[in-house]
Parts: sequence; C-alpha cells; structure tokens
Amino acid sequence: MKVQNYESVKKLRHELHQHPELSNEEVWTKQYLMAFLQANTSLEIVDKGNWFYAIYRAGKDQSNIAFRAEMDALPMDEVIELPWASTFPGKAHKCGHDGHSATLAGLALEIDQEGANKNVFFLFQPAEETGDGAIQCVEFIQEHNIDEIYAYHNMSGLPFKAVGIIDGTIMCASKGMTIHLEGAPAHASQPETGINPSFAIGNILGKIPEFTDQGNNKGLVLCTVVQIDVGEKAFGIAASKGDLRMTIRAFYEEELDRLQQNLENFAKEQAEEFGLKVSFQYNDEFPETFNHKESADKIRSVAETNGIEFVELKEAIRSSEDFGHFTKITKGALCFIGNGEDYPHIHTNTYDFRDELIESGVELFKGLIKE
Repeated sequence: MKVQNYESVKKLRHELHQHPELSNEEVWTKQYLMAFLQANTSLEIVDKGNWFYAIYRAGKDQSNIAFRAEMDALPMDEVIELPWASTFPGKAHKCGHDGHSATLAGLALEIDQEGANKNVFFLFQPAEETGDGAIQCVEFIQEHNIDEIYAYHNMSGLPFKAVGIIDGTIMCASKGMTIHLEGAPAHASQPETGINPSFAIGNILGKIPEFTDQGNNKGLVLCTVVQIDVGEKAFGIAASKGDLRMTIRAFYEEELDRLQQNLENFAKEQAEEFGLKVSFQYNDEFPETFNHKESADKIRSVAETNGIEFVELKEAIRSSEDFGHFTKITKGALCFIGNGEDYPHIHTNTYDFRDELIESGVELFKGLIKE
C-alpha cells in the first residue's frame, strides 16, 4: 500500500472515530466517506440513502467482485484517552467499523490509481450492530450480478495481522427473543384470585438446558437469559405480567429455528396451563455467516502468496454478523485479521482499532482482486 494512501486513510479513520453514529443514523459518516472518495478518486459513487457504494469499472465482460465495510458505532462511552477520541457522549467506535471503512476507502484509492482486471464494488453498509444493515443492501448484489463478495473483521485473540478463516459457518446465527406472558392482578394477600406468570417463566427457564443440550444438536446452541422482568415494585400486588428476554444463538440457522420453535411451543403450553396470554417479539436478528469454500480458499491462497500468517479456525465463533445475508445469494467469505493475542476485545471500554490493520486489509483485498 502506498505510504501516502495509508496516511490519508489513517487520518480518515481518526475522523470517523471522533464522529461515531449508531445503527441507521450514519448520516455524517456516510457523507464524509462519500466526500472523501469523490475528492480523492474518479470512482462512480452511488448514493442509496442509508448506504452507498463506489464502482471501479474494468469492462462489461469482466467479473464483478465486491468488498463490504460497516459504518456504525456502539452505544458506549469513550473512556480511554485518545487524540482522536469520540466527541459524542454515549457513542464510540468500539467494534472497529471506523477501521473497516477506512480500509475499504484505502482499497478504493489503490484500485483507482493502479487499476484492476475486474469490476470492483466498494460497499459501505449501515447498521451491522443491529443486524438489519446487510439486508438493506442485498439488492446491490442482484442488481450488479456480483460474482463474489468479501469482508474482514478485526479480532482479538489472533496473532497481530494474522488472517483467520474457516469453511462453512464462521459466525453464529442469533436473535433477541422476548416471551411476554400476561395474567391477572390480585392483592398480594390473595394470590389465588389472580394469575401470576412467574411460575410459567420458571418452568420455561428450567426447560432451556434440555433444548440447548449438545446431544440434541449437531452444533453449538445457546440460550442466554438477559433479563427477567416480572410484576411491579409494589409488595401489595401479585405479579400479573412478565417478560423473559433471551439471546438465542446457534452455529446453524436450522438449529436456531428449532430452538425458537421449541421455546415458543413450550411457552404456549405453559400459557394454556396457567391461563395466561402469550406473545413473542424478536430483535437484532442475524443469519449464520457462511463462507463458501471456493472463496475461503482464495483467502488462503492470497495469504500464502503474500507471506501473511494464517490461522485455520477450529470452529465458528459465537458472536454474529449480518454479512451472511450476502453469501446466501452469491459466493463469498468473511475472514478475521488479528489484533494480537492479548489485545483488548471489541465491545470493551479499552478497545481501539489498530491502524496497522488498514494496510493488512487493503493488501489482502488487492490479492483477492488479482486471484
């Protein structure tokens, strides 16, 4: 990567970090990235409202390859001292999407200057953190007949600048699930005259280990209770309403769907037994992120050719990504680039994206274009 390009996008990364925006609120971020590409490249820019992409055209008969970066930040405070610290209280780039966007901008600079033998698409996506960003952009894949799409995520626990990859599922499918149960209130001295959802919720909790038992599933299945909200803070009233909130996740979407169905069915049985009304709500829904072997092999080949340290992951990681929406409809792969084995993890207060990964990502992507 050219030194001047690296320095330019490193500065860009710091600007993005100072102005974090949450999912589906990336107005300034999108405009700033678009203005950067318009000022520094001759690429075609396509504004899609919440998101945008840029195009390098090699010719009608050439294949179409795409690269994706996310733009959103997290609802967290910046607590470490940085020259480029967030200027917005309660918002910070603690996942590294500022670095991913800077990497994609750096790739755009390099391809614009050096050319390529493929049509290259640079997709800047919103709202990855809430799981509803990629689904907004899938039309882009179909409209431009994208042959393959790639992305990377920085990852602590891997050696610094090492590439981590696996065939098939690399990140879990997951969603937030709320079970709402509603009965009837009663005076606390006469609980038998009301309908209390507490016992049904207790029974549902007791059933979770059976549904997630490894012996009943081919891959990891998890159900994490995040909140139990039952009744009111009033000692004279028996509880009549309750919410059980969980994050459910699995290596395979089919097993996530089965877990969801099992929980729904059992909750309905409990509602009928106790005379409760039951309803369900879902948030932050992520597909499994699936790597096509052909695309993962290209990442392996580029790493080997360029002398990049390479780690073959033993299994998918538990966190989720919405990139899987793209690889449902075209070939592609997501890989990790290591922050270092002892570096602070993403989504923690002490984390900040390591600028050196910008060059690593750019060189990896350039290699994929040449494959």
